[in-house]
Amino acid sequence: MSSLNEFYELNNGVKLPKIGFGTSPLKGDEAYQAVKRALDYGYRHIDTAALYNNEDMVGKAIIDSGIPRDELFLTTKLDASIKNYDDAINAFNQSLDKLNLDYVDLYLIHAPWPWDDKEGDYRAGNIAVYKALEALYHEGKVKAIGVSNFTKSDLENILANCKVTPAVNQIRYFVGIDQEETVSFCQSNSILIEAYSPLGRGEILEHDTLINLSKRFDKTPAQICLRYLIDQHIAPLPRSKTPLRIKENLELDFSLSKDDIKTLKAIRFDPRK
Repeated sequence: MSSLNEFYELNNGVKLPKIGFGTSPLKGDEAYQAVKRALDYGYRHIDTAALYNNEDMVGKAIIDSGIPRDELFLTTKLDASIKNYDDAINAFNQSLDKLNLDYVDLYLIHAPWPWDDKEGDYRAGNIAVYKALEALYHEGKVKAIGVSNFTKSDLENILANCKVTPAVNQIRYFVGIDQEETVSFCQSNSILIEAYSPLGRGEILEHDTLINLSKRFDKTPAQICLRYLIDQHIAPLPRSKTPLRIKENLELDFSLSKDDIKTLKAIRFDPRK
């Protein structure tokens, strides 16, 4: 048994497959082949973004797969530099054209700030952009809307000034990184956490604790990392271009104990430092 037929129900009733396939930084034919292979193996949840510059190849792989559209879940994201209503609408339409699809299942604000100005105050811009997402949602162009890289205070700004509660907050979360305040706030407000970089850029996979657990469960360290997230009601988005790894990341037919999760939570590791 794999994770193929397991779903989270978002706060608006939409079902999201528990494990998705991430596509950053894949581009061109490499992106196409990886997504096509992932779909062949059984993934039904594909994650992309305008920033990744691969929406055209992701859309082509989805169309060429022949899988009925209503059996797939596709996420894309608004470029973080866009902080006004009209540009957000235009950017969405451009993404939809590149994808060559009729709708998107989940559309996210990629970050609460432009990547080159993380200290700036963009509260008003985030409200304007989120209201654009609400309009797209009410028009039926997206099935659910949400955010990415938002902290508790960023989310409070949206909840206080907008009408549709974000369905998802996609954040950097894996064994070694603890964003407990954000996770707790989201879960208490029925906002699903998705985890990008769920394998800690691969470096965490060599940690002794993970290696020991992988031997006990007869699973890979990567599979332990992914199960760790799912057992906390978090949706992981692993990415790979290696066929074996793509397939293995779906094979999560086991569960960690509360003690196992506590042990993993105690690890402190950040590959960026």
